[in-house]
Amino acid sequence: MLCMREGLSWSVDDRSLLDAFSSFRDVTEVSIMYDKNSGRSRGFGFVQFSNEDDAKYAKDVLDGKVLLGRPLRISYALERVRGAPVVVPRISSAEPKD
Repeated sequence: MLCMREGLSWSVDDRSLLDAFSSFRDVTEVSIMYDKNSGRSRGFGFVQFSNEDDAKYAKDVLDGKVLLGRPLRISYALERVRGAPVVVPRISSAEPKD
């Protein structure tokens, strides 16, 4: 997955991002990140490709190219790793017995 780092034009939406990338390789998903309260773009998004070679090709070709007035700054997205929940045992406030 590729990440369009900060700096996307506020007018870029899923459709324009899909149009920019699908002309190069097989795109399976695009998503612009929006602020939950305002609904405004947060200035970055993600593009998912069918395989790593397609993602690399798109990055090589499009990194630095201008989309709707702003240069694309493309990097590989890091997958979130969810760890196991942290369990804290109950701690008694009573004094220890001797």
